[in-house]
Amino acid sequence: MKKIIYLLLFLSILGCNNQEFRDLNKNGMLDIYEDKSQSIDNRVNDLISQMSIEEKAGSIFIDITKVTFKGSESSGFASFLPETVESINNLKMNHFNIIDSFEPTKMLEWYNNVQKVAEESRLGIPITIASDPRHGAPDPNSPISVSSSSFSVWPSTLGLGAIGDEEIVEEFGNIVRQEYKSIGINLALGPMADIATEPRWTRVDGTFGEDALINSKLTAAFIKGLQGKTINKESVLAMVKHFPGSGSVENGNDSHFPPGNHVYPGDNFNYHLLPFEAAFDVGVSSVMPYYGIPVGISDKKIGASFDEYIINDLLREKYNFNGIVCSDWALITDRTLPDGKVFKPASAFGLEDKTTEERITRLIDAGIDMIGGESLTNELVNLIRSGIISENRIDQSLRRIMKEKFNLGLFDNPFINVESLKTLDNSFFIKQGIEAQKKSLVLLKNKNILPIQKDDKIFFDGFNKELIKKYNYSVSPEDSDYILIKLSSPSGRFEAKYEMQKMLGGGPLDFTSEEIKRIKSLAKIKPVILVMSLKRPTVFSEIADVSDAIIADFQVQENILLEMIYGKFSPTGKLPFEIPSSIEAVKDQKEDLPYDSVNPLFKFGHGLNYQE
Repeated sequence: MKKIIYLLLFLSILGCNNQEFRDLNKNGMLDIYEDKSQSIDNRVNDLISQMSIEEKAGSIFIDITKVTFKGSESSGFASFLPETVESINNLKMNHFNIIDSFEPTKMLEWYNNVQKVAEESRLGIPITIASDPRHGAPDPNSPISVSSSSFSVWPSTLGLGAIGDEEIVEEFGNIVRQEYKSIGINLALGPMADIATEPRWTRVDGTFGEDALINSKLTAAFIKGLQGKTINKESVLAMVKHFPGSGSVENGNDSHFPPGNHVYPGDNFNYHLLPFEAAFDVGVSSVMPYYGIPVGISDKKIGASFDEYIINDLLREKYNFNGIVCSDWALITDRTLPDGKVFKPASAFGLEDKTTEERITRLIDAGIDMIGGESLTNELVNLIRSGIISENRIDQSLRRIMKEKFNLGLFDNPFINVESLKTLDNSFFIKQGIEAQKKSLVLLKNKNILPIQKDDKIFFDGFNKELIKKYNYSVSPEDSDYILIKLSSPSGRFEAKYEMQKMLGGGPLDFTSEEIKRIKSLAKIKPVILVMSLKRPTVFSEIADVSDAIIADFQVQENILLEMIYGKFSPTGKLPFEIPSSIEAVKDQKEDLPYDSVNPLFKFGHGLNYQE
């Protein structure tokens, strides 16, 4: 008997009135929500009518989960998280985001296994898998981006901003879509539509830069590439973030952490809304508000996700947005490590004295549909049963949430065939990523140094030691023709209270006096070619003064960077933000205004080529 039941569950296809269907609730009948011929609205309503309060509550949460399979375990923060199976069976959850990266066959195996577990649940609600970006070069210090070895490699989002081409960004979105779908990712936690008007902010590299018009057109293009003209089984859902624009953080302090203020001293709040308006125009599926308090915009003095003005009045009513609104991760509870250290504190700004249940209630009352980075199913169940949160209100959010699962075709077939992996290691996708990396490079300065010649002897500083062996390199600066130095935007040199804060980085934008002195001494020996790997606007005026050529790099692989330096192609990128001339200029600029620092070292949009 057990074998028969297992076979039915595994195949989940029964015949009824000559129609094949997946008998998700195992009742031997074709329910409306199982019937592909029914409208999506009818299917959603039928499903919700059959859901228990526990199943409804579990569907409201999306949390990080670990990817596990025989012989391998999750690493890093994910290894401390509950098993996905436990969350599906005990907490009735059906949305997860993954931060692990294993070989594609293993990722696909895990995904299909998770869907099998979901299929065996009472109603067979399929799983939605989400991910932060996976298409950049590896960054072991970032808790927000992931690298996947079989995906094509592209420049950072800032690099795409330096290109500024809608067609390239839409193609990038389309390639991301195909590579994500091949391993079961159907929700992208992005794009970041934030405008980088505050140079000290540690997440500038996740944006397209500081210009609203460029950000708007590229945000829309990326979403179109991911979702297509309409959301269907070939789409990856986009979750644009962080509404209403996270780039104006006070003094550059990221709002993952206290005090969590977004300020508008230049009265420029509406400027930050423009990329989101572009996202709404192309039908973005979901929106994520920022963590912080929109100071002076609302009188609530609480984080945006808790604020009815931001979610209901602005997002729902002004913009008529009827998609999913999902809070950012861990607004309600602290994320702690096994040793007791707080990885990230709860970002319940303005509600620090409230209980877990009160914070959940405030989120739901404000208009949030999904709660990110939490697994508080039991607490929400109790709130519904006690009447503090109405079941009808939860049903309203579930209609939005389940509609997207049906649009993606997950209820009809959530499984992925191994043939999908042929999408990966695609030579065309790889080539397009390389071309984008080339186009993102920005030549800031050139005293007739670049391009250098093949026979020129180079002293490399800051480059991969194995890579430089392919070139005519010198072991000492004195024995070289040129000194090629690679620096990255400074990070650190601040007191981090939390583990995630250490990983995100931040701190002063200038280099230490010791580093400046070291480079000045090298510049006295031979001409210096400087590569600045920019994650945010960086103060390097003294270093720039002694450099004969300067290149801005946005997460470009070193072999491609060296091709440009040796003249295999000419740079065409333009700066997506201005480079300030001093720390004083940074402090004097206003957090919400673009390109407003005094006498910038390089202006927004600056970029040379080899013909200039």
